[in-house]
Amino acid sequence: MENKEARLRPAIFFDRDGTLNVDTHYLYKPEEFRWIKDAPAALRWANDHGYLTVVVTNQSGVARGFYTEEDVEKLHRWMNERLGESGAHIDAFYYCPHHPGGTVAKYRKNCDGRKPGTALVEEACRVLHIDKSASFFIGDAQRDMECAARAGIRGVRYEGGSLLTALLRGMECDEHGR
Repeated sequence: MENKEARLRPAIFFDRDGTLNVDTHYLYKPEEFRWIKDAPAALRWANDHGYLTVVVTNQSGVARGFYTEEDVEKLHRWMNERLGESGAHIDAFYYCPHHPGGTVAKYRKNCDGRKPGTALVEEACRVLHIDKSASFFIGDAQRDMECAARAGIRGVRYEGGSLLTALLRGMECDEHGR
């Protein structure tokens, strides 16, 4: 019988706004999207080195009535289409549409999916069979680092410049030699 641990895969979790793309506040239109410097190259590097790439993002614009879940999903499909042009892809997108101060009743609530909560990371780990000990989370905000810590995953703070450099910093910390 195969050992379940042997089937687990490493992943790199990415925040979206401010990490993969320039944060323009409540982004949902592809025509307003701008990649962070070398984000497609960083994602391709992760793909080529056997890491699952998973986006975990708060999308309170849904709760605030600025755009819909369909708009978020449309943007995520568009991102993967553009990445495909450079030989890269994102394996999965997880987002939280909730916010306690939202104006759309359906989405006005606190939930553990909203970072620094860990529900989306935990769901990704369960569904995608992710090895937390061989994974890390790159994000630009303290809530990303707190989410990573709470989920038992190393956090790497992206502070501007090259995303590939931040990714490689995460690799230097990897005690598993990956």
